[in-house]
Amino acid sequence: MPNTIALAKNYTSLLDEVYRRTSVTADLSSNKAMSRAGTQANEIIYPQIAVTGLGDYDRNSGYTTGAVDLKWQTVQFNYDRGTKISVDVMDNEESRNLAFGLAGATLMNEKIAPEADAFTFATIAGTDGITKSTGDIAGAEQFLDALLTAWTQMDEDEVPQEERMLYATATLLNSIMALDTTKSREILAKFSVKKVVPQARFYTAIDLLDGKSPGEEAGHYKKAASGTDINFMILHKPAIIKFDKHIASNIISAATNPDADADIIKYRKYGLVDVYKNKRAGIYMSCKSA
Repeated sequence: MPNTIALAKNYTSLLDEVYRRTSVTADLSSNKAMSRAGTQANEIIYPQIAVTGLGDYDRNSGYTTGAVDLKWQTVQFNYDRGTKISVDVMDNEESRNLAFGLAGATLMNEKIAPEADAFTFATIAGTDGITKSTGDIAGAEQFLDALLTAWTQMDEDEVPQEERMLYATATLLNSIMALDTTKSREILAKFSVKKVVPQARFYTAIDLLDGKSPGEEAGHYKKAASGTDINFMILHKPAIIKFDKHIASNIISAATNPDADADIIKYRKYGLVDVYKNKRAGIYMSCKSA
């Protein structure tokens, strides 16, 4: 047991920091107070509320009677992924204790964070009823025009301006930042968050590889045949449901490993990405032509 504790102290905080630094969708995580457990263990319940509008006021009978319709929507968790990596103690010792730490950091940096981002964007992109535009964007000026069009559309749809978050490819976002004009600065300043998304994480649809089937042994994900490249997304954070019910990031020392003289990293993430059905106007996506 002491060996396990020592390993955890040495590596777990490092791995968690790598995940926070490399994930671009961590800001979208929902307030857990806005959800509750469902009847089944694999379900979550979140509120949807609607109210009636104003009616004529009568000086004799007074107010018209309104109504509140509060419903609790039940959805199933849609993300359950994990892996287990073993590093032989001699391999680790002969690398001066780098192999184990590097394996964990590489897992977080190159696999876990990119997949979590890609799943988040693809799930949101596949939601019916969000606002979409299609076509290539050539250069900073065209990107500025596209952002103004998107911003205006969300204004027309009465989406609150606070907490609008911009996610765009490096090519597009860096091009507009390089302009450094009054117009470009004013447009970028409208967004509460501005994040560069690597194109490899920014698809309208992905396939999650199971890690077992022929051709999928390496796990991870790939762009789906039906997927297209996303140019940018504007997300109103209150429209997004992103909830991690369970994350297991454990380290097992070789001393407690009954199968091999190897230290083990275990990682599992079980959660949900969804969009509030009455807030789909809070999603604007621009993607390339198929």
